Order: sequence, then structure tokens, then C-alpha cells
Amino acid sequence: MPTTSPPALPWYREVSRTQWKSFFAAWIGYVLDGFDFVLITLVLTEISDEFGLSTVQAASLISGAFITRWLGGAVLGAVGDRYGRRLAMVLSILLYSLGTFACGFAWNYHSLFTARLAIGMGMAGEYSASATYVMESWPARVRSRASGFLISGFSVGSVLAAQVYDWVVPSLGWRWMFYLGLIPIAVALWMRRALPEAEEWAESVADKDTKPNPFRPLFVTRVRAAVNTVLIVVATVSLFLVFTPGGAGMVPVLSVVAGLTLAAFAVQLGGKRGRLLYLSMIVTLFFAFLYSWPIQALLPTYLKTELGYTTDQVTDVLYFAGFGTMAGCWAAGFLGDRIGARKAYALTLLASLAFVYPVFAVRDNLLLLGLLLFVLQATSFGISGLLPRYIGGHFPTASRGAALGFTYNVGALGGAVAPVLGAHLASGMDLGRALAVLTFAGTVIVVLLVGFDVPARLNRLTDPAAKHDHLAAPLDSESP
Repeated sequence: MPTTSPPALPWYREVSRTQWKSFFAAWIGYVLDGFDFVLITLVLTEISDEFGLSTVQAASLISGAFITRWLGGAVLGAVGDRYGRRLAMVLSILLYSLGTFACGFAWNYHSLFTARLAIGMGMAGEYSASATYVMESWPARVRSRASGFLISGFSVGSVLAAQVYDWVVPSLGWRWMFYLGLIPIAVALWMRRALPEAEEWAESVADKDTKPNPFRPLFVTRVRAAVNTVLIVVATVSLFLVFTPGGAGMVPVLSVVAGLTLAAFAVQLGGKRGRLLYLSMIVTLFFAFLYSWPIQALLPTYLKTELGYTTDQVTDVLYFAGFGTMAGCWAAGFLGDRIGARKAYALTLLASLAFVYPVFAVRDNLLLLGLLLFVLQATSFGISGLLPRYIGGHFPTASRGAALGFTYNVGALGGAVAPVLGAHLASGMDLGRALAVLTFAGTVIVVLLVGFDVPARLNRLTDPAAKHDHLAAPLDSESP
């Protein structure tokens, strides 16, 4: 008698109740992450008025959170590799929550900038810890969905922040937006008590006698440890000066120093086999931030200053943008599981190019502007929901947290460059055109790097036996 295989379960039934619980706990962390981070973009004009800031100084407050991301991502990622994803998630949320709360007590530009540094470290750890936690908890076949659904939480947080801004700032002032940063601490404490550990990490790392030490290559000898300690200080100070008025006149030199220092860390952490992967992944992610963050960071400023929109109108437009990003993240998850994360990312980004310039051509039609932004953010920023899946697949479980945290957050310096570069370009053209130029150019570069699989191809030059996708099911890896 012929046998028939049982009908396949719907994808959501493949995910167990415990795995859904793990996902929602991490997703809430991303909602609060998005809420806390977007606050600064919403109140930038109010802060500028109170502290008397120039456009470049105001934009540097957004950049401040990116300066320490490379360090926070690497350190908290390493904590996740060695001690578990759950602990790294909790420490990250505590750090960015306290940093956000401190912003509410800032008395000048420098004190606010310092609090933004703490936020950057915590958010970097949150990204790597939550992303690895969810993907290592869910079945391999639906990990693109896990990635896209997770990142959608950031958009929910940004929409929530826009609504709270409308309620709070007109009556209580901008500082009260940051006082709400204490809310995530309660979530962090609940997560520490209630969550199981990520299954894949628990199976392949937790029970081993020798725990991973991703930073070992940096401190293998006393001389190397001393040199790298100095380089950490040099990189941090250089980045600080680049994105503050203190480095005026020296930005090109300081940028080269910071870039070379971070590249030296990438080469050491990657080792002989992985150094090209680390470097090329950082470059890819740098341009991914450079295309997405001009709009993400300076859209409220553009709407208020160039289009003259009221607070209510800005909130309405941000709803369209936020929901577009959210829808894009959800769609990216399904598309990524169907055709592969890399192909889905490159093809959707290519489609987004058709909407970049039309967004900034609309001035007086709020509804049309909102609809165009919805589609642009869905195909551009929303598709970034696949980044955790895309990056994580290049690295094995034992080093995934630190590798993803370091490469992603060094690349995230593109997000620090974007608003400052946008502000500088706006001195020679209107802000809308500057944002369109940056978004279009950065998108084209990322399409080429991801579409032609540049990081993986370069990795195979130094490690021909490298596994193509560490997060794929054994017989379900994406073809090169």
C-alpha cells in the first residue's frame, strides 16, 4: 500500500509555545529600543532651541549613540557568547534605559551627548543579543520570519514614540519623553526571571567545559593586550572628536585613525580565515546605515523646518513611515524564507529606488507624502529586518553574538555619519534633496554588495571550506 506523508503544519504551528514566548519577550525589548532611540529625533528642534544648537550640533546628538555602539556590541555580544543570550539582553536593556532617563536631566549639549553614549552601548548589545536569542530559539526553516518580525518591534516603538510625543511634549516639555526611559527596567527584570535560554546556544555552548572567549585574539599576549587597550581608547576618543565640535578642522585625519583602528580589531577578531569576512561585512553594513538613516534621523526636522508641518502633521507622517517599516519587516520575513535572505534583501532594495526622489518632490499633499513614505520605508528600511538573519548566517554559534555585535555596530557608524553628512550637504542644497541623494547612492551600493554576495565570496578566498549559512537547516541552505 502506498504511504502518504502527513500534511505539513502551518509555519506558526512549527513554533512552540515556549519559542513564541521567547520571541515576544525579545520583541518587547525591540519596541522599547525603538521608542527610546527615536525620542531624540522627535525632540531635536526643542532641544536645539533650548540649548542654542546649530544644525550640525543637533545632528551630532543622533550620532552620539553610534560612537560607542562598536564597543557595546562587541562586549555585550561576547557576554552573550560566553554566559548566554538572556543575560546579555537584560544588561543591554538596563544600560540603554538608564541612559535615556539621564537625557531628561541634561543641562547642556555635552551632558546630553554623554548620556547618548550610554544609550548607544546598550542598544548595540540589545540588537545582537535579541537577534541571536530569537533566531537560535526558532526552527531553522522560519528564521527569516523570526528576524523580520523581531525588527518590526523597532518600528512599533517609533510609532508609539510619535504618539507619546503628541501627548507629552506640548504640555510637559521634551524632558518628560526621556523620563519614560525607566519603563524598560521592569521589562528587563521580568525577562531575567521568566525566559528560557536560547536552544541552539544551550545545546552547542552551554554544556561545554570550555566557554567561548571571542576577545582572546586581542589579548593573547601581554604586548598585544597593551597595544589593543591603547587602540580602544584611541578609537573611542577619535570617534568622539569626529562627531563633536572638539574635532573641528581635524575630522578627515581623525576619521582615518578611527577607521584603521577598527579595521585592526576586525582583522584580529576574524583571524587568518575570517578577516576578509569581518571587513567586508562592516563595509556592507556601513552603507546599509548610510542609505537608511538620513531619512530615519532627519525626517522630523525636514518636515518641521522645510515643509512647515505642525506637530500633529509630523506625527501623522511618522505614522505612515513607521507602519511602512513595520509592514516591510513582516513581508521581508516571509520573502526571505521563500527565496533566501540575501536575494530578498537585494531585490527589495532595488525596487525601493523608484520611490526615493518622489518622496521629496511632494510638499503640500500630506496624504500622498505619507503613502509614498509608507512604500519607501517598507521596501528600504523595512527590508533591513532581514539583516540579523543575513549577518548571523555568516558566523557559527560560539562566536555569533560577538561577531554580529561587532560587525553590525562598527558598520552602524554609517548611521552616525548619515545625519551629519545630510546636514553638511544641506548647506549647499535643500535638506530634502540632500536626504534623497544620500539614500539613493547608499542603496545602490548595498544592492551591489549584497546582490553579488561580496562578503561570502571574499570569505571563501581565505577560508574555502567556510559554511555558507550557519543558520540554515542542514539541507536548506541558500545557494551561493
